[in-house]
Amino acid sequence: MTMREKIEEAAARYPDQRSAIMPALLIAQRQHGHLPGPVLEEVADILRVERIWVYELATFYTLFHTEPVGTFHLQLCDNVSCMLCGAETLLKHLETALGISKGETTPDGLFTLSTVECLGACEMAPVMQVGDDYHGALDVARIDALLDRLRTEAGQATDADLAAAAPPGE
Repeated sequence: MTMREKIEEAAARYPDQRSAIMPALLIAQRQHGHLPGPVLEEVADILRVERIWVYELATFYTLFHTEPVGTFHLQLCDNVSCMLCGAETLLKHLETALGISKGETTPDGLFTLSTVECLGACEMAPVMQVGDDYHGALDVARIDALLDRLRTEAGQATDADLAAAAPPGE
């Protein structure tokens, strides 16, 4: 099913096309990895809504990325609950461990590090979102274990991709 077909199917569930912008953006982001201007315009055109409405949502919510992000987008909450539970220390540790600053992507394209205002999971503070998954009650050891697991997952995906691309019998 094409992106257009998926968006049209999702939009059919809403009485007003403007209400379908967020689901449409999620579909487009899954398809393209991020939401550059031409993709935002395509979403607006598919939904037949004002382009500014699409741009407003895409640039307001932290779940949407108008610039490319790494394979794993690490979004550390820096709101009050997380800050009081050590998020600032964890951010410094992540920057050191990854060799990048907040807002940057590792040279290998594996990790992008961001902070977000609130993930709405204060009971898990400090919390970080990686893709669609929340990781809470974080400390340096849990961060390191998570980074190791993500690196392993990325390596396995790469090995699987190479195996699938190899000619039969090799």
